[in-house]
Amino acid sequence: MRHATLLRTGLSALLLVGAWAAAGPSSASAAPAESPQAPASTALLTAMQRDFGISESEAVARLADEKAATALEPKAQRAAGSAFGGAWIDANSRKLVVAVTNAAKADAVRATGATVRIVEHSAAQLDAAKARIDALTAPAGVSSWHVDPARSTVVVNVVASERRDNDVRAFVAKARKTGPVAVETIAEAPQTFAAGTVGGDPYYTGNVRCSIGFSVHGGFVTAGHCGGAGQSVRGWDGSAIGHFQGSSFPGNDYAWVNVANGWWTVPVVLGWGTVSDQLVRGSNEAPVGASICRSGSTTRWHCGRVLAKNETVNYSQGAVHQMTKTSVCAEGGDSGGSFISGDQAQGVTSGGWGNCSSGGETWYQPVNEILNRYGLRLHTA
Repeated sequence: MRHATLLRTGLSALLLVGAWAAAGPSSASAAPAESPQAPASTALLTAMQRDFGISESEAVARLADEKAATALEPKAQRAAGSAFGGAWIDANSRKLVVAVTNAAKADAVRATGATVRIVEHSAAQLDAAKARIDALTAPAGVSSWHVDPARSTVVVNVVASERRDNDVRAFVAKARKTGPVAVETIAEAPQTFAAGTVGGDPYYTGNVRCSIGFSVHGGFVTAGHCGGAGQSVRGWDGSAIGHFQGSSFPGNDYAWVNVANGWWTVPVVLGWGTVSDQLVRGSNEAPVGASICRSGSTTRWHCGRVLAKNETVNYSQGAVHQMTKTSVCAEGGDSGGSFISGDQAQGVTSGGWGNCSSGGETWYQPVNEILNRYGLRLHTA
């Protein structure tokens, strides 16, 4: 299979849906070396303008602010110590806000450049409450639950039409006993975004079509619900790529596929002939509130915001833990595709509710967790 053929088709052999490129390895557990800020690609800026309703200059400024906030978060957390209550990017100022439970820590946190908010509960306390909820068995009418640092509580989301269901009410009552809990409604139950076979799409396993996430040395990462360990994977042209080397779903929703049979890892994802390529320069985790974009084989590029982290999502197949929720839409076949914030890889698409016509929400499995789980190295530019 010739490289030129791949370029003409607009579908990379390995990164068919993440529109990001990489060259050279970086450790999943180590922070990437500091480098000058690279200009955002036309594709990313165009998608942000469309989905946020902002100008190109506003998109550039937003990315710069969010890059600074992402770099600042670990420093501010160290300054807060055990009083750390979580962090997020303020929607208006685009500055990092850090919650602390002890006012005596406020000055140290402000000295890092972050804004401070005094809250009642620490991140450790909220995470412990969420872990106790994770141990409960959730009915289908409960869609997910996550820690909300801005409100210093655990938010339990229930499907609006099921909120009066006896099992849902019983679950909520038990959840309230674990710690501070707020209940919100969601329009629909979450579902994964795999799809039946459709011609000309990125990769297939059995009769399921999914989207490739990020290039790693020896293969690519994607969603676990797209295939089990040992299953064969076919590329966009129907030829064999390799096999799922590891896969976890439910509980987690991640997997990785090796590359063989004449295919090779290409650290470039083409832009489907309509948008330019994206570069991945690392995998620093974006804060809550950051803008984020997703690429998938069905709906291609869409953008939104990070809404919550460490959310447990209650799919019909079982609960999946440590997910990140976004306001980005997705549809069937987008599963496994790439989430990126600025030039930093974030995760692979898992599922959600809604669609890209009426809107919705989507969850992704953080990429660093996948890299660490399987000992993989992300390609970076």
